[in-house]
Amino acid sequence: MSWLRQWRRRRILRRTRIDPASWTRIEGQLSFLEGLDANERLRLRELAILFLHEKEMHGAAGFELLDEVRLSIALQACLPILNLDLSCYAGWVGIVIYPGGFRVARTHTDEAGVVHEWKDELAGETWSGGPVVLSWDDIETGASGSESFNVVIHEFAHKLDMLHKDDADGFPMPHPPMNPVEWFDTLESTYARFCRAVERGLRKYGDSDNFHPINGQGIELPFDAYAAEDPAEFFAVMSEAFFVNPQQLRQHYGRLYEQFCMFYRQDPAGRIRI
Repeated sequence: MSWLRQWRRRRILRRTRIDPASWTRIEGQLSFLEGLDANERLRLRELAILFLHEKEMHGAAGFELLDEVRLSIALQACLPILNLDLSCYAGWVGIVIYPGGFRVARTHTDEAGVVHEWKDELAGETWSGGPVVLSWDDIETGASGSESFNVVIHEFAHKLDMLHKDDADGFPMPHPPMNPVEWFDTLESTYARFCRAVERGLRKYGDSDNFHPINGQGIELPFDAYAAEDPAEFFAVMSEAFFVNPQQLRQHYGRLYEQFCMFYRQDPAGRIRI
């Protein structure tokens, strides 16, 4: 039925009209889109239109869901699939946006059978088969691209990780003609290297606000230590860096960068004009 899907998508694109000035204004707020050429920008805009047609966005806690908010989220969500396909986000429809960070109740039963309960303050969360939940304050923080932080790319990287399986585990299936052995080995070995970098940072700084992972040469790494939480968070955090701060990812983890280029079918560092 792919021909029918393509026909429907072409009809949506013909019938949808968005002011070009709105596109230009919102893209101008997303500095990591600067290297896209005219064809890539057009393809990204078309993907965003289709994305908005297929997904449902809802404001939470009184957040007003303006058209510019919807367009900004759609552009950022579609950047990772620019050269893939919208079907990568199949199987769910909902996106919930809070005005700021939101709290989620957690429970954990330890080995002794004791139940622990607490609340996490989150910028984003992704449910398998369910919605993506985002904080608009954090989306705005990541829009500038000044650091390797982008909550939209992070959460939608989790959706790519979840494709064809129940939950994110940090090892999404590679695309042909990628070498699966090389892909999985790179993810696993680079994650292990990063965990060691976090351990070095903890020994030097302790768990403080100034904490930075440190590589084997004693160089501080510009990546969030949260990536050491588990392989799924590592994949999502490094996907943020791939699109927002690609030159530093290529510098510090060149093998991972090369594999990401094949996985996402993009070379963000190559788009940057020196």
